[in-house]
Amino acid sequence: MTKRIFSGTRLLLFLFLSALIVMQAACKNQEQPQISRTAEQSPQERLSSSTVKPLRIGMGAMITPKEGFIYYRQLSEYIEKKLGHPVQLVDRGNYDEMNRLLETKEIDAAFVCAGPYVEGKERFGMELLAMPLVKGKPVYHSYIIVPAGSPAQKLEDLRGKTFAFTDPKSNSGKLVPTYLLAKMKETPQHFFGKVEFTYGHDKSIKAVAEGLVDGAAVDSLIWEYLALKHPDMAAKTRILLRSEPYGIPPVVVRPGLDAEKKKRLLQILLQVSDDEEGRQILKGMMIDRFVAGDDSNYDTIRGMNRWLLKQGKQP
Repeated sequence: MTKRIFSGTRLLLFLFLSALIVMQAACKNQEQPQISRTAEQSPQERLSSSTVKPLRIGMGAMITPKEGFIYYRQLSEYIEKKLGHPVQLVDRGNYDEMNRLLETKEIDAAFVCAGPYVEGKERFGMELLAMPLVKGKPVYHSYIIVPAGSPAQKLEDLRGKTFAFTDPKSNSGKLVPTYLLAKMKETPQHFFGKVEFTYGHDKSIKAVAEGLVDGAAVDSLIWEYLALKHPDMAAKTRILLRSEPYGIPPVVVRPGLDAEKKKRLLQILLQVSDDEEGRQILKGMMIDRFVAGDDSNYDTIRGMNRWLLKQGKQP
């Protein structure tokens, strides 16, 4: 009996000591300082941390087709690295929405079409930051294109035909052809048999190439890009009319953006062409380099708008 009682006592003591050891270990773990996740992160991971508000850059207008988005992604990553601050790309399906995001300060900067820049500056103080140079100049054109086999020789020959605009706010894809028709005392609705919006210059070019429409107004930069990258598609179209030069789609910033951040972003854009990584990105975008924005470069667009309003026409 005594032996069994002693064995039972030893068992209770063993269980008590075991429980004590577990409790001490737990206390020690609680007291041990937590390792910072930030310390384990790479510098790039720390930049992307959700605790840091990113610089949001909008893709309102690209001077390459949508397939060229990869280069804009690379440019944003390049800017992020140079800025030492996370950058987030924001894409939208139309120019009006991008202007709204800039006005409401939901994005900080954007690549926008020349027409929306002129409107945004006048309406809510959108600020011009930089302009790309293509073939040494900060300009582009509106191309009126038709299928390669079209008998049309001038704009007048498209009367009653199906025509594609890109975006209601596009300079090259809507304003310019509207202005040219107004000079002929015509409107798109009365002159063409049918008008469609494609919301993409590359989509308009493809529609012409495939014979889905009889003509379209497109950004010369995107047509030239496709002519180089996809000559088979461009060969199915023909340039019927080449407009006068207009200010190229620029890089803009929202009103009220921190002055130091704005200055740093401009500096980075101006220096992209100074290193090999930057030059390769620009080459893919078919851009020579960026230069500081010059608002007077967009006066010809303002002139078209004023003339149309004077004639009682909707720009």
